[in-house]
Amino acid sequence: MDKLKILVVDDESRMRKLVKDFLSKHNFEVIEAENGEQAVDIFFADKSIALIILDVMMPKMDGWQVCREIRQYSKVPIIMLTAKGEERDELLGFELGVDEYISKPFSPKILVARVEAILRRANALESDVKEVGGIVLNQAAHEVKIDGKTIELSFKEFELLTYFIMNQGVALSREKILNNVWNYDYFGDARTIDTHVKKLRSKMGEKGNYIKTIWGMGYKFEVE
Repeated sequence: MDKLKILVVDDESRMRKLVKDFLSKHNFEVIEAENGEQAVDIFFADKSIALIILDVMMPKMDGWQVCREIRQYSKVPIIMLTAKGEERDELLGFELGVDEYISKPFSPKILVARVEAILRRANALESDVKEVGGIVLNQAAHEVKIDGKTIELSFKEFELLTYFIMNQGVALSREKILNNVWNYDYFGDARTIDTHVKKLRSKMGEKGNYIKTIWGMGYKFEVE
């Protein structure tokens, strides 16, 4: 099997080398870019890039701009690296369609674990189409239809609905949802989930009732 290709974008060569060394040990092929413009050029020239690790603060074109450019044409998974503690950066990242957000300094082992988890999520159900209670979820196309009509979901809403559907009838705690959908130990407020569930239910219309609240614990997806 060919090695999966990862584009690492950072203006610090030391940081690129650190990330590259760890990813190479785990059998990934790493391509480097030292600024945003170079990253965009490389990405559009090479259609086989499986994931991008992207620094925010860079010359010529910052990480946000790179993300905007790429998201117009591609849903390739993006992990954003940034300085610690900027919550508004994290929120902006999720709005722009960033899949994961890692604060510097970080453990390279954790980064590799997140890369592997995201790629598993992106590829595990590649050709799978799930149908349940009038909902058709197409993982490869990243598309959800309800009673034949496509509904627009954000990346995290889609991930959340996928997780619910894959765990039908199972009571899921907020902690379990965070660890599986957000894919890391989330130290923020678990109300993040409640906000996403509320938006998801409202976009699903009547089918939103399939997501039951289990008071004091979390949620359960159940088709009546």
